[in-house]
Amino acid sequence: MRIDHVFHLGIKELRGLARDPIMLVLIVYAFTIANYTAANSVPETLNRAAIAVVDEDQSPVSSRIITAFYPPYFVVPRMIDLSEMDGRMDAGLDTFALNIPPNFQRDLLAGRAPEIQLNIDATRMSQAFSGGGYVQAIVSSEIDEFLSRHRAGASVPVDLELRARFNPELNKGWFTAITNIINSITMLSIVLTGAALIREREHGTIEHLLVMPITPAEIMVSKIWSMAFVVLVASASALVFVAQGLLSIPVQGSLTLFLLGASVHLFATTSMGIYLATVAGSMPQFGLLLMLALFPLRALSGGMTPRESMPEFIQNIMLAAPNTHFVAMAQAILFRGAGIDVVWPQFLALIAIGAVLFTFSLWRFRQSLR
Repeated sequence: MRIDHVFHLGIKELRGLARDPIMLVLIVYAFTIANYTAANSVPETLNRAAIAVVDEDQSPVSSRIITAFYPPYFVVPRMIDLSEMDGRMDAGLDTFALNIPPNFQRDLLAGRAPEIQLNIDATRMSQAFSGGGYVQAIVSSEIDEFLSRHRAGASVPVDLELRARFNPELNKGWFTAITNIINSITMLSIVLTGAALIREREHGTIEHLLVMPITPAEIMVSKIWSMAFVVLVASASALVFVAQGLLSIPVQGSLTLFLLGASVHLFATTSMGIYLATVAGSMPQFGLLLMLALFPLRALSGGMTPRESMPEFIQNIMLAAPNTHFVAMAQAILFRGAGIDVVWPQFLALIAIGAVLFTFSLWRFRQSLR
């Protein structure tokens, strides 16, 4: 393999990418707008949930309950009649509708067990799941304080001090933005490399290359290093300018060590992109294969949910996927400031998986040229 052939072929790939506006827009979007929106629109956070209240009691305790719902968790409660409740829920205007029955305070003071009805629009899963617990806690707290005639916390014999390491603000946007960058590295490395090979085939230039004194290995390596270089530059820019600059996310570890680990990971994922491109006959087929490959890689790698919460069978299978080790390594470096003494097992695993994928993809690429 001649280095000058690999270098010049890689430059050719970069020039071809520069003339593809759709791919350039995808790269810019994935590492800028997608990161910003992911950090500022975390769906599982209860934020300004729409709530309406039917107050048939008109008592001091019902007033306490109503005034306990305030931003940022809820909007100011909208007072409605009982006849409006079902219609507003059907129209999707309210996520929560609280119905306080008549004589609620009187039954409460008499020692009875009156009921309050809470209707939840369960189609809004992200808010309905956590919001029901919020409403129940608020109502119970206000009723207990009303009955005890004072607002005071219960005396607990043990004082639990919370120490939130690595994310002291408990800001979910920090985790979401960094995880989105990690997932974008995997996605774009496969997309760009596979699209580069299919573009050669559709334009007929792959045959021109084969009649030159160039080997299939040189063609494949040139596509790998050029597309990996683009993804590395884009990811480093996203971490510095978007994550640290625009979103003010404190990156704890070494950016150089992260990029080194990303380079090893890209060696594996770009090889995977070459293999998928040799299987697919056209870009539409390549897109279908991407859906089959990217979703399991993203959902089961530990980036969306901890691997410990998955079945053991799935955990063992996903050890063969490169981004399982990359997600663990990237989170350790960027969130916890880990060094090479901590993440070296992930480096070794990525090198081994990359070598296997590269060898298999090269064999498949040579077979497709026959």
